[in-house]
Amino acid sequence: MSNFPEYTNLDATEITSLIKNKEITAEEVLDEAIERANKLNPSINAIINPLYDLGKKLLKTLSNDAPFYGVPFLLKDLLSHLKSTPLSCGSRLLRNYISQFDSEVVIRYKKAGFAIMGKTNTPEFGLMGTTEPDLFGPSRNPWNLEHITGGSSGGSAAAVAARIVPVAGGGDGGGSLRIPASCCGIFGFKPSRGRVPHGPEFGQIWEGAVTEHVLTLSVRDSAHILDLISGPDKGAMYWLPKDHEPYEIAYTKDPEPLNIGFSVASPVGQKVDPECAKAVLDTANLLEELGHHVEQVDIPYDGELVADCYFDLYLGQVRALFILLKEALGSFDKYQIEIESWMLGTLGKKINAGVYAASLIKWNTLCRSMAKFHEKFHLLLTPTIAHTPPKIGELRAKGGERLFLEFLRKTNLTMFLQPKIIKKLSLKRFSAMPFTQIANMTGQPAMSVPLHWTKDNLPCGVQFIAPIGDDRTLFQLAGQLERARPWRDKIPPLVQKGLR
Repeated sequence: MSNFPEYTNLDATEITSLIKNKEITAEEVLDEAIERANKLNPSINAIINPLYDLGKKLLKTLSNDAPFYGVPFLLKDLLSHLKSTPLSCGSRLLRNYISQFDSEVVIRYKKAGFAIMGKTNTPEFGLMGTTEPDLFGPSRNPWNLEHITGGSSGGSAAAVAARIVPVAGGGDGGGSLRIPASCCGIFGFKPSRGRVPHGPEFGQIWEGAVTEHVLTLSVRDSAHILDLISGPDKGAMYWLPKDHEPYEIAYTKDPEPLNIGFSVASPVGQKVDPECAKAVLDTANLLEELGHHVEQVDIPYDGELVADCYFDLYLGQVRALFILLKEALGSFDKYQIEIESWMLGTLGKKINAGVYAASLIKWNTLCRSMAKFHEKFHLLLTPTIAHTPPKIGELRAKGGERLFLEFLRKTNLTMFLQPKIIKKLSLKRFSAMPFTQIANMTGQPAMSVPLHWTKDNLPCGVQFIAPIGDDRTLFQLAGQLERARPWRDKIPPLVQKGLR
């Protein structure tokens, strides 16, 4: 039985308040999180590198006055360097790599008072929308262990949904915060491009498509944490100035009536699960009850162009990653790379610099399309993903596809590996999660809000996208929706059973 049962329903703000009011000690809170991890993580495989002793040591160095002093926290095993700890990026190739420094965002998490107690599971190099790396095995959804947690921040999302921690770090390069949030029934917010720094290792990641933030139980935690981690670090390539009002204040204020356009149609013309459409339609009704104007619209951008440009980005960036890894390691065994990653990196050789640059230029078309949409509508509302969380294994290469790729890798007959062929194979996976990538390419802020559960008790989030720089309106609306239809009382049965 849990020694601190109230922990299940508390967000980070409430936990740190209890600590500061001396109703519980930071050590007792961390012990509770560790106990929960020991009980629940074997089922969900969210934490792949426990750092419990480090968390206890950190408590002695953190400022008691820090905004989130003593709140247990997990880092995603990707991008977030924590000095003297492993950073494998979900790959066998880097399983023995030890970080030599703290990333700027990790420095800011520490300054905020978080007690970092482990690293969470992620797909290899964060390349997939499902967290099933060969190295660590799949993370499993606390709502149903047969289903995925989404990716690439799937381990973090599972840990938060399972109430091991109230907040965990993640990143988003194509939906990697919002997709896991939708799959696991929690709140996921992707900030505007330039809001959160990537130093000292990077100035930008994936041409600015990637940003970092957290997954949370509550809107206010997400808002306050973005206040604390946003702003440039030294040498930043580009950055956004801080908003005129802290997000932790903005979230408490209902927005003025908004014009919101919504669509339940897939940008690439594929089927959308009726439950995902229902989530949007129910949300549209709720928005009207709250005084907003809601109107059904066509998807305001070329979905096929998004798919094509994102595929080119994938290939080019994975190829660049392999070049950098070879420079750093001297050489590497291609069999230490997962077959899908190897495929992307190999295909990257076949796209020349001109094709890659031309694809980037086309991003402007997408930005202009969304800007025109926002002349009339404050926000775009869509499903976060097109299907309820798939089962483990459905989005990985399997059967004949895997055998074909393994044959090509073994024989070096890569001339049979052509981008047009693989693009068709990839469309099936893209069609399951086609709504999120647009915000990464345009740099717009976007969020997944947990407002719907299926008849089978699986979460199904809805996505809102705002103009670039307007993170504030999203937090205002998220706060209003959370107050109108709270979700923190929805707890996976696994959690209730596991803590008895």
